[in-house]
Amino acid sequence: MQVVYESDVKGKKLFKRGKVRDVYELDDANHLLIVACDRISAFDVVMPTPVPEKGRILTQMSNFWFQKTRNIIPNHIVDDGSGPAGDELLSGDLNGRAVIVKKAVSLPVEAIVRGYISGSGWKEYRKSGHICGIRLPDGLKESDKLPEPIFTPTTKAPQGSHDENITFEQTVEIIGEKLAKRVRDVSLELYSFAADYALKRGIIIADTKFEFGMVGDDLTLIDEVLTPDSSRFWPLDEYQPGGPQPSFDKQYIRDYLENIGWNKTPPAPELPPEIVSKTAEKYAEALNRLV
Repeated sequence: MQVVYESDVKGKKLFKRGKVRDVYELDDANHLLIVACDRISAFDVVMPTPVPEKGRILTQMSNFWFQKTRNIIPNHIVDDGSGPAGDELLSGDLNGRAVIVKKAVSLPVEAIVRGYISGSGWKEYRKSGHICGIRLPDGLKESDKLPEPIFTPTTKAPQGSHDENITFEQTVEIIGEKLAKRVRDVSLELYSFAADYALKRGIIIADTKFEFGMVGDDLTLIDEVLTPDSSRFWPLDEYQPGGPQPSFDKQYIRDYLENIGWNKTPPAPELPPEIVSKTAEKYAEALNRLV
């Protein structure tokens, strides 16, 4: 099992290194190479300890959803390495963890859809009865299913900072009314399709984050989609509203960091092998159930 904490693609210029993905410029100015590494972040800080195979799992799951949803909206995938004529860049060490994509102009907002009330949405609801300006019914419990999915966008904060919930009206101010409506409507359609699909396979998608960009005049789905890093996945057979739910994501890591009293600022502590192992198992289980 090969672990990749940071990639190094010979002969290609590193364009950006995110929390998980390394992005390289290609000779063709219209395309990028994205490599999903085994880094993992918690509380917006990248951990020094990798989770083996996490990058491949995220890539395979994203590619699966990109394929499933391309009839809803175009996505940025050009080559995912699955075809017989795949680019040689996607072979060897990068096989299964890299894709070639169209270069897009990323929108400055993140599109969050919530079907259940949890996380920051639950905190906001307890204070005001609203999430992102949307009035919700009284008496909801933590992790309750909402009457219908809601679009709750956020700002796109720099790495190390926290995104902030914004209203739809604020989204209109940032990207314009026509584009804001298109992003909202497509996000809700994507979520509804994926949530129905996952539920039949024993997974509740409580909420998820979509990222969009413009390729020319076309709104395009980019980055990753419907993975444990961008969504809350809950096991259906253990679902019980009224508190936090078990999940297929980095919850083991968050719980460990809370328990040791880490102050949630860099540098992050090393993670124990058992925490890494349990996290890797959850990511793999989510992939196996869905794909």
